[in-house]
Amino acid sequence: MDRENEEHVYINEEPNSHDVRTGRQISTTHQTPGSSETTEQLQCVQVLLCVVLLTALIVLGTNYTQETHQLQSDNTNLINERDALLSKNNDLIKERNACRHDFFKENNGWIYNHSSFYYISSEKKSWNESRRYCTERGADLIIINNKEEQDFVQKNINRRSLFWIGLTDIDEEGSWKWVDGSTPTFRFWKSKEPNGQRGENCAVVHSTVWADYRCSLAYLWICEKNILM
Repeated sequence: MDRENEEHVYINEEPNSHDVRTGRQISTTHQTPGSSETTEQLQCVQVLLCVVLLTALIVLGTNYTQETHQLQSDNTNLINERDALLSKNNDLIKERNACRHDFFKENNGWIYNHSSFYYISSEKKSWNESRRYCTERGADLIIINNKEEQDFVQKNINRRSLFWIGLTDIDEEGSWKWVDGSTPTFRFWKSKEPNGQRGENCAVVHSTVWADYRCSLAYLWICEKNILM
């Protein structure tokens, strides 16, 4: 190789060379074609993804808010419908009770009080006959469960008369039971009553108290028909 060619090779191997005419340095560093364009494309993709995600979040948030409002509205409507039905049901119950009250009171002499109808007789029968009269009409001799019912009886009877009630110890002496088999939780026995032992196994109400008498005697009676559902 001649000297001129050697110098040419040497110059090409220099990382930087100078232009002999202008004296400016010539860069021999090479850039990868399209590298700046790829970076810009990546940035564009990232921005696009951010926009898509943000849009999706906004849409989801809007749908959630709308669904929440719809559920709240539906719940309010259901509550209103429930209250309307309850109100209507209460009105129907009042109408039913009023009809029954009028029917029994006007046509059969029955008195309505606290979900029960009461029949106060005007004739006299034995305890068994009195009970039969009640059961034939879908009722039974009265069961007095509390003071309020005792007070109701006192206000509607002739206190000078005796009225059979649905209380007896005929099955077991000394074990007083109501006609439905329950044991009295409230007692209004007269002082020293019951005292009839085996001879007096049925109870009457007289004035404000109870007493035991022979079941075969004829007295007035009180029937009770409970309509509580």
